Amino acid sequence: MEQQRPNNNNGPKMNMPKFNMNWIYFVAILTLGMLYLTSSGDGVGSPQAHTESTYSDFKAFVEKGYADKIVVNKNQSTLKMYVKAEHIRDVFKQGHQQTGTNPYVDVEIGSVDQVEQFVDKMREAGKFTGKLSYENKSGGSFFGDLFYSLLPLIIIFGLWILFFRRMGGGAGIGGGMFSVGKAKAKMYEKGGELGITFKDVAGQAGAKQEMQEIVDFLKNPQKYTELGGKIPKGALLVGPPGTGKTLLAKAVAGEAGVPFFSMSGSDFVEMFVGVGASRVRDLFEQAKSKAPCIIFIDEIDAVGRARSKNPAMGGNDERENTLNALLTEMDGFGTNSGIITLAATNRADMLDSALLRAGRFDRQIHVDLPDLNERKEVFHVHLKPLKLADDVDVDFLARQTPGFSGADIANVCNEAALIAARFNRKKVGKQDFLDAVDRIIGGLEKKTKVMTESEKRSIAIHEAGHATISWFTEFANPLVKVSIVPRGQALGAAWYLPEERVLQTKEAMLDEMCSLLGGRAAEELFIGHISTGAMNDLERTTKQAYGMIAYAGMSDKLPNVCYYNNAEYQFQRPYSEETAKLMDDEVLKMINEQYDRAKRILSEHADGHAQLAQLLVDREVIFAEDVERIFGKRPWTSRAEELLEAQMRADAERMAEERERELEAKAQEERKEDKPDND
Repeated sequence: MEQQRPNNNNGPKMNMPKFNMNWIYFVAILTLGMLYLTSSGDGVGSPQAHTESTYSDFKAFVEKGYADKIVVNKNQSTLKMYVKAEHIRDVFKQGHQQTGTNPYVDVEIGSVDQVEQFVDKMREAGKFTGKLSYENKSGGSFFGDLFYSLLPLIIIFGLWILFFRRMGGGAGIGGGMFSVGKAKAKMYEKGGELGITFKDVAGQAGAKQEMQEIVDFLKNPQKYTELGGKIPKGALLVGPPGTGKTLLAKAVAGEAGVPFFSMSGSDFVEMFVGVGASRVRDLFEQAKSKAPCIIFIDEIDAVGRARSKNPAMGGNDERENTLNALLTEMDGFGTNSGIITLAATNRADMLDSALLRAGRFDRQIHVDLPDLNERKEVFHVHLKPLKLADDVDVDFLARQTPGFSGADIANVCNEAALIAARFNRKKVGKQDFLDAVDRIIGGLEKKTKVMTESEKRSIAIHEAGHATISWFTEFANPLVKVSIVPRGQALGAAWYLPEERVLQTKEAMLDEMCSLLGGRAAEELFIGHISTGAMNDLERTTKQAYGMIAYAGMSDKLPNVCYYNNAEYQFQRPYSEETAKLMDDEVLKMINEQYDRAKRILSEHADGHAQLAQLLVDREVIFAEDVERIFGKRPWTSRAEELLEAQMRADAERMAEERERELEAKAQEERKEDKPDND
């Protein structure tokens, strides 16, 4: 049986150039240019120079023998006197390079008979030997006149088309100026095209639960409507940057499997009045045709900012018009059944109250920074593509990154992989992650920064003061390591392993304040003068003291009072000048008490502090095991400190192995140098 051959009648396919409207514009401009070049003179060639003169001047030119030929237009009662080449400069005061080879003079005449009599007279006198001809044109070249009359409109219209095509994103023949008011939303026919589900969102259990209900509404609305309930119209995701608000919205689309319209708040704002409102209406019209669906507006504060707080100069703010259109579309006279609006912002306090009310955004879902357990989950997600060494402890990494968002943790994992690759390691180890955390928090090490011995010793005494105070205060965070290697803007730094507490007690905050002041106190006690190295410590201490007294009510003279300065007090503080003076006095008293306390602790352990500072000068980086070797075991233990002890043992073993390798490498080099040359 003969096998059927494929039909190859089409021949080889050729790569044809794509159609581009710019070619049409180019051809049109070129054609008009050719018409302009050919519309003057006798109909062909380049445009010739001409000038207007009186009939008396015309007679004088002919009598002097300047005329080459004369063309009379009977309909317009004008004539053209073409000038001989040798007399062009006499008439036009220019050479033929500027005027062309066939310039002429335009003259208005009274009657044709008068011209004929004058020309016959000049011929008899031998002044004119050229040709006298006639034409019956009612004007110049039709295309030339049309070009000159329409040229300004053509230029304006061309610029208008070009501008709107650029503004509309170059949307082809049907786009550009015809799509100015069209929404720029990117539509996914099925949310699954994004490839993101709730499995890709680590942590945020509460937020995922509320978003899961929205997915259930879209998949099985009868389950809720049968009981008389209504499907929520919208949900607002609120939280700090990098916590995963946009990722949650994508996961909802992926789980629900419905059309998903994604748009940024800034896409509504344009320089033209009414464009933003038109795009809002167009967005919801598209959504209605695809219902049930999801509309996601990222960074909604770009258009949802509270009205009348920053009024526009002209009294008509385009942002307010856009917001009014959005409010009407979300909950107006029209119906938007099957459309759920999701929005994300990290500035919810700036949004208009009408936008936040029930019926528009029925739910406000707070996406906060991840806690300890949630950070473990986030680490597990971002560690999957990495080749990890056996010493990587996710629990320790989660404790080492308090206050980190999901984006920060992803950055830590990526930075650790880059560090490991920089040192040609086959796997990413624990030390790479610690270096990555140090790099993100403190900045890049500046080992080349030049410091004098006195400056280096001053920094060592300062950092040793922090370490000593934190070791002998009960609620201070356990110390991990101390470094006097400059990082970023800091000349030295101390790393701690903080315990995450839901409630902060006054005693814990005072211990932290005392630890912050330990560096300045050590400078005053053991150097005899103070420096600018404690500026950051003083800033943090002052802010914490004012927070404790003005907001938390932790003052002896102002107990149980909170002077929180909310939006209701825009022009006046919610307390008197006397109270402000009392706050200042209480802050100064609290800071001075902790400063004196820090100096007492340092005086009691002056010998140990001196050993610690000298160790820092010698090694530049010390760990908690070195502090324990000098001061003994810390009186207070916790879960964080148990992890810290494990880390200290691992770090000690690692440093011992590195020292052995360095000694072995040095010994091998010495043996090579001592080996005699057999040659």
